[in-house]
Amino acid sequence: MQTILPVQHADREKIMDVLRGFALLGIFIANLHHFSFYNSKNVTGPFHYSFDGIVEFFQGVLIEGKFYSIFSLLFGWGVSQQLYRAQKNGVNALPTVRRRLGWMLLLGLMHLFILWTGDIVAFYAMLGFALLLFRKMSDKNLLIWGVIFFLLPILLYALKMNFLWMNAPAGIVFETGVTIEKNLTGNNEIGPLSGLEKTASWPLIWKHNIAGFFFRYGYLFFVSRIWKVLGVFLIGFMLGRNDNFKKITANKKILTYIILFGFLVALPANFLMSYYMGFEDDYWDLKMNGFYQTLFYAIGVAPLAFAYAAAIILWFRTKTGNKILSLLQPVGKMAFSNYILQSLVGIIVFYGVGFAKGGQLGPAAWTIFAIAIYLCQIFISYMWLSYFNFGPVEWIWRSLTYKKWQPMKKTNNAVNT
Repeated sequence: MQTILPVQHADREKIMDVLRGFALLGIFIANLHHFSFYNSKNVTGPFHYSFDGIVEFFQGVLIEGKFYSIFSLLFGWGVSQQLYRAQKNGVNALPTVRRRLGWMLLLGLMHLFILWTGDIVAFYAMLGFALLLFRKMSDKNLLIWGVIFFLLPILLYALKMNFLWMNAPAGIVFETGVTIEKNLTGNNEIGPLSGLEKTASWPLIWKHNIAGFFFRYGYLFFVSRIWKVLGVFLIGFMLGRNDNFKKITANKKILTYIILFGFLVALPANFLMSYYMGFEDDYWDLKMNGFYQTLFYAIGVAPLAFAYAAAIILWFRTKTGNKILSLLQPVGKMAFSNYILQSLVGIIVFYGVGFAKGGQLGPAAWTIFAIAIYLCQIFISYMWLSYFNFGPVEWIWRSLTYKKWQPMKKTNNAVNT
């Protein structure tokens, strides 16, 4: 009986690693809003500037939601590719994919409980199992349901405005977090990060993270992130099946249309979304401003993310673009390891167990900080992959998936591209 083997290095699509590497920077900038303990009502730290409000607004326009959407697209694309390639070889890859998702879920939960409650890996793994339920759907239906799911939060928010009982799932999870937080730490504040910029105790961080799991998933329920991510998963899955992505990425006209729609239609929607994000209390209180934010999010975020991806693909096809963007490939190839590294950097810099710089950086400062760390990651990833086949987390994950230790060390010192 044939068994599925790991995807060989020569079979990897370079553009997928480039896109992962590109998305990782946007993810880090977005995450630093929380990692840095930024509070727009208390801007007395040394690295806050008068133009921080403008920077934060444009982060909403250009970053909010776009980069996790690119990761979601690549996730669905990758799962589809694994199933498709195995099917061509007469192999049933489903058990291996499920095992891969299972270990991904465990690694994500370890990241969440040990380091940071903002983890997205475990959430993606959970939804990955849901994605597999759609694997036999036609390309047309995958696209239709993908769009429906991404627009569904508009309807759900409107219903929650009129039927408060629909908030029960998020409310129950939030209240569970509050109860656990109070019993474990004595903290009565709502939220998973209270006091972590001051505490020098890892056990206290872990207690916060246990409660923080419930705050995190209560938030994901409330903002309907399940449907947003699953919708993009389906579109990515459609791209990966039957090598559809090769037809699309080779078609300059289609890529140009995606870019034009993203920047001419979706970009204005993101400006409006970012404007309504300024009414944060209204969003949580289910007011009309919150509905408008949800509406423009649904219209603008995914199409602009797709426009980013299309622009990267087009540029990658040029000689200059290929040369520059190839620098991002090592970062993307070990994206899981780099994602964990970003969490470690955030804790070391901003938490009390490290340098305790929480609350001292505003949006402009943390954006510069993110770029500086990312440039270091480019260099570290390049050097690491000069000697090893995988990032450390990828090596563990792959070895667990295939139930066999994968060859870690290279036989030569050339960067694997």
